[in-house]
Amino acid sequence: MTAMTESAAPQHTFLGRILDGIERAGNKVPHPAIIFVALIAGVIVLSQILYIAGASVTYEVVAPPAVAATQGYPSDSSVVVPVVPPNYQYHVGDETVQTQTTAVRGLLTADGIRFMFTSPVANFNNFGVVGIILVAMLGVGLAEEAGLIGALIRLLVRRSPRRLITFIIVLIGILSSVATDAGYLVLIPLAAAAFHSMGRHPLAGLAAGFAGVGAAFGVNLLIAPIDGILTEVTNESISLVDPSRTIDVTANFFFAVVSTFLLAIIITLMTEKVIEPRLGAYRGGAVAEPTDVVPAEESRGLRYALYGLLGSLAFVLLFTLPPGAPLRNPETGAIFGDSPFMTAILVVISLLFGVAGYCYGKGAHTITGSVAAINAVVKTYAGLAGLIFLLLIIAQFIAFFNYTNIATVLAVVLADALETAGLGPIPLIVGFVLVTALLDIIIPGVIPKWAIFAPIFIPLFLRLGIAPQLVLAAYRVGDSPFNVITPLMAYFAVIVVFAQRYEKTAGVGTIVALMIPYSLVILVTWTIFLVVWFLLGIPLGPGAPVSI
Repeated sequence: MTAMTESAAPQHTFLGRILDGIERAGNKVPHPAIIFVALIAGVIVLSQILYIAGASVTYEVVAPPAVAATQGYPSDSSVVVPVVPPNYQYHVGDETVQTQTTAVRGLLTADGIRFMFTSPVANFNNFGVVGIILVAMLGVGLAEEAGLIGALIRLLVRRSPRRLITFIIVLIGILSSVATDAGYLVLIPLAAAAFHSMGRHPLAGLAAGFAGVGAAFGVNLLIAPIDGILTEVTNESISLVDPSRTIDVTANFFFAVVSTFLLAIIITLMTEKVIEPRLGAYRGGAVAEPTDVVPAEESRGLRYALYGLLGSLAFVLLFTLPPGAPLRNPETGAIFGDSPFMTAILVVISLLFGVAGYCYGKGAHTITGSVAAINAVVKTYAGLAGLIFLLLIIAQFIAFFNYTNIATVLAVVLADALETAGLGPIPLIVGFVLVTALLDIIIPGVIPKWAIFAPIFIPLFLRLGIAPQLVLAAYRVGDSPFNVITPLMAYFAVIVVFAQRYEKTAGVGTIVALMIPYSLVILVTWTIFLVVWFLLGIPLGPGAPVSI
């Protein structure tokens, strides 16, 4: 296939007709909020049926020894609650095995109706995801609105060696998830323009950028806002069976860092060895735009941003590195693991991005003062309105679902079946990856899927002895690869428009045909990599072993 008109032809083939059918079916799928409202209705009806049927399970739990607590204020709360004495020493082996029976509670009983009418505000307040998003996007949103994110992408692409340009574009695409939409809206069209300016096929650049941003969305070299969200939902699900257990936002950090480079290499090889030869030489009529022109304001803004970043980083390190520093663990002195620094990592990232973004805006004259900076943040928050509304609905679904005890009953029943089947952790994890990938075609959003899966699979796998951090890593593997081939992905239509700049007849079939090789190779390779990681017993993150 050597001409762009030929590369667009697959949308008229049998495969193209199948994809057109998928697109028509996908257009009938309602908004995610409607899906969760329907799920809430389903949970209400199902809980009442199971309650009337007397559904219950009896199982054994490991209970820690009782501790005499006093009334006080925990470090992260302004509410007086029972607090364990700081000198309490917990010894392994002090636990007792207890038999516990859990029955399904109906939401249409008197107690259930009272819960549904009195809990929505508390459900939303207790859903930590919203606060995490608002804090994280305070700094990242300011940097994005000021133009810093786009300027950094243009700088890195412009300064990259030509033989490494594909790898750099893909790596930046993976890292762009820290700024949510920036990669889709800035990097992908810039990647196409960069390839075009070098005489390479622009759709190959578009595909490489899209694969980096979308097919590897779940990992990064940094702690991204999505990590905090996934961690909070995971901990909510863990508390269903073990309220004393939690995971940190860095629970998958080691795995994510190595996966970032692995996926960058895979996508680079796929682009240069498979996609570009398939596309052939570009014969379209689009005129290449120069990418070597740097406005003086942008150059000055980047210089100011560097000064701001170094200053704010020194400020954070001042409170972290010295012995006895406030952001160290006051008892052990640790910086990583159980420490204020790790608890505040999203605040630190938001601070660094916010200061750098403001300084860039002052230098580039995209922000004229404090009012303009506030307006930029307000604009960012306004763009989050739809997500916050969705989280309001998700919070109710999770709370109602948790109230019914269906998750616990279902987890015990499935765990008993799986224990009887004798499946090991590897078949379970691989199966979970595949189920996640298939559901991603229908629900491409990383948060909605995890809100459905976590309350079921986290308790299930915990009962089978599989660590929550491993389940979360498997979810990352299954969630991302098919993002780039489903027309239901929020930015899919935008990618089609970008492609039409270079090929007027490009459509859904064009993009899907481009991206299917990436999706399949990434899913298979990444799953194998996860299995090998598990077999080697490498920790998934600081203080997060691959096994319980």
